[in-house]
Amino acid sequence: MVRTPVHPDKQRGLLERFERLGILERDLEERFVRASGKGGQKLNKTSSCVWLTHKPTGILVKCEESRSQALNRFLARRRLADKLEHQTGERQEEEEKARERIRRNKGRAKRRVRKKLAVSKGESDAG
Repeated sequence: MVRTPVHPDKQRGLLERFERLGILERDLEERFVRASGKGGQKLNKTSSCVWLTHKPTGILVKCEESRSQALNRFLARRRLADKLEHQTGERQEEEEKARERIRRNKGRAKRRVRKKLAVSKGESDAG
């Protein structure tokens, strides 16, 4: 029995996040390079560091946490999903702030118009 470094439930969860975020595998460019740091000969011989680029957004993720290439691939994809979720969350906040600003400005404009109407009615009643 071959033991994989990532539990199937976690793999499924990541695939669901990719679907929800609209990330397609064909939009990812993946490169494998030799990692640096602790690990000795294992790191010197194998290309376990993963560089993942999301072509549509240009987001680059590098992962060399593990000596296992398969685990680094999973971790890199998870980081990419995290970055995209964070980025879209910021966009949603900006859009919400813009909507709120427009709503406030419309309220001010309505108050100004009511005030002008009230003043002009007051003048016509007096004359």
